[in-house]
Amino acid sequence: MNYDIFNGDADGICALHQLRLDSPCPDAILVTGPKRDIALLSPLQGVKHSSLTVLDISLESNRPFLEILLRNSNEILYIDHHFAGVIPEAPAFTAHINTSPDTCTSLIVDSLLQGRYRQWAIVAAFGDNLHEAARKSAQTLSLSMPVIEQLQELGELLNYNGYGAELADLHFHPAELYRAISAYIEPLDFIASSPTLTVLRNGFHQDMALALKQAVINPGGRNRLYHFPDTAWARRIAGVFANIKAQERKEAAHALIVDNADATLRISVRAPLHERKNADLLCRAFPTGGGRAAAAGINSLPPEMLDQFIAAFHATYD
Repeated sequence: MNYDIFNGDADGICALHQLRLDSPCPDAILVTGPKRDIALLSPLQGVKHSSLTVLDISLESNRPFLEILLRNSNEILYIDHHFAGVIPEAPAFTAHINTSPDTCTSLIVDSLLQGRYRQWAIVAAFGDNLHEAARKSAQTLSLSMPVIEQLQELGELLNYNGYGAELADLHFHPAELYRAISAYIEPLDFIASSPTLTVLRNGFHQDMALALKQAVINPGGRNRLYHFPDTAWARRIAGVFANIKAQERKEAAHALIVDNADATLRISVRAPLHERKNADLLCRAFPTGGGRAAAAGINSLPPEMLDQFIAAFHATYD
């Protein structure tokens, strides 16, 4: 059996698309979910004697499940850019992990494939808020500005679809979205002819209009925090809104707090784009926190810890 396990955001989807354009595996079982559903190896612990490709999910967050899978005589290819901790050594385990804040999983795949499907890596980099890296990659293809802008919009819309507390929040299941783009070798062909993109574009504009009405909760400081209500639109737009605000004020750190239905808080953090560091350290200091140096989050912060988080946020980015 073959399994493709991937984060449900732009980076995970585009990383898998590049790999499967290069090495098709039509019988692979797709395992994915909302962007923050990162323990994707957990339901696969009974899998044996199979081939698994794992993309854009933290090894550290999946370590116990990964160790079981390796003991079960599986062959595993692991490509990622999140905090990994100690990387296992096993004959059947191949890892390409780069935690630099200037890369993403799709850019790692792009390097492995020597740029054969680079436009999809550019889409993913824009989706992951790596605009500078995306534009540098675009320069190698001599892409025009209108084309670059189309790839940027596609990346941001694919990423937008990945956010939500559960699948019901999303416009499309990430596996369905992957299947939609898998028919296209070139992103511009997908942009020109896929009805999927129209749904995402309309949803994005509606959700962003609501998000832009929300005020900063600490006006006057260099850094900015926002607090959104427990609604589907807030969960969908949270990550992309944080990315846009980070691009808007590159010297500032940003945090977006979204109320969860169980009274806990979901938090997205963006380090200043001029100094992409410590978002992962900040968030891992709290329960259910994780991510990478430039962008990280906390899935379920107890409300009594909010003041502690805000103090730590400002201390990290003073």
